Amino acid sequence: MTRIAPSLFVASLLALGLNSTPAQTLNTRSFISALGSDANPCTPSAPCRTLAFAVTETSANGEINMLDPADYGTVTIDKSISIVNNGVGSAGILVPPLGTGITINAGAADVIYLRGLIIEGGGVGSHGIVFNTGGFLTIEKCVVRNLTSSGINLIPSANSTFSISNTYVADIGHGFGSSGILVTPNGSGAVTAVFNRVESYNNGGNGIIISGSLSTGSVQATVADSVAAHNGSDGFAAFSNGATTAVTIVRSTAAHNASSGAHAQGSGATLSLAQSTMTSNVIAPWAATSGGVMKSYGDNYLDGLAGPTAIPKG
Repeated sequence: MTRIAPSLFVASLLALGLNSTPAQTLNTRSFISALGSDANPCTPSAPCRTLAFAVTETSANGEINMLDPADYGTVTIDKSISIVNNGVGSAGILVPPLGTGITINAGAADVIYLRGLIIEGGGVGSHGIVFNTGGFLTIEKCVVRNLTSSGINLIPSANSTFSISNTYVADIGHGFGSSGILVTPNGSGAVTAVFNRVESYNNGGNGIIISGSLSTGSVQATVADSVAAHNGSDGFAAFSNGATTAVTIVRSTAAHNASSGAHAQGSGATLSLAQSTMTSNVIAPWAATSGGVMKSYGDNYLDGLAGPTAIPKG
């Protein structure tokens, strides 16, 4: 019979014990603070310092809460998660030069919720929020401002649903392509978006643009009780030479934009207006170009410095 040396026997037991140590449990709810440290476990009494670290310590479908005002750094989201500021002040992200505040590369069924964040570009950051992949994105009570390229850029490659409410996007770039909010899918999926009480001001390009030109799926969007003003191109725009793109604008205002208040461009684009005001836009209150279709429910208020004021009813 083979005899095992006592020291070897003890070492074997220790190895077995090490291998059976359970993995660290991720938080269902994590906390971050200006006074926190990423050496902490992200609990209320020992909060973390950055969003990027807190995401790694939070389980899928969990929540990250901000305890006080601070810049919590840029973050990439790759799972279902909520990031919440419930009224602690100016908490969010100061975007570094050429950087992106929040990048979303999540799974096809993942749900992301952002509330109460201030994403500040300082005139040097490129993008506020960029959505590449994911199932559902909700943005509520956020401010996105002072970026050079885009405020909120939604570019899904598959089925995705977006809901943005009570959110302010302003001062994005100075060039024609620097729009406040863009929905520009680039795959074959069905994309739906709802904007409710959204304000888009003083952006270099469009206030809100929905484009299906790079998509082979379908794009549907509704804009309600929202404002697009003082933008360098159109207030609201629906563009498409590809996917069927239907945009409905209800009880909203486009004013003092450098082009049109509302613009449908391309044979795949239809833009419908109801109970809305298009006023003092430089080119026209509305435009339909390159096969785009504009429709009215007959209850809008339209005037401008030039161009037609009557929209075909349909």
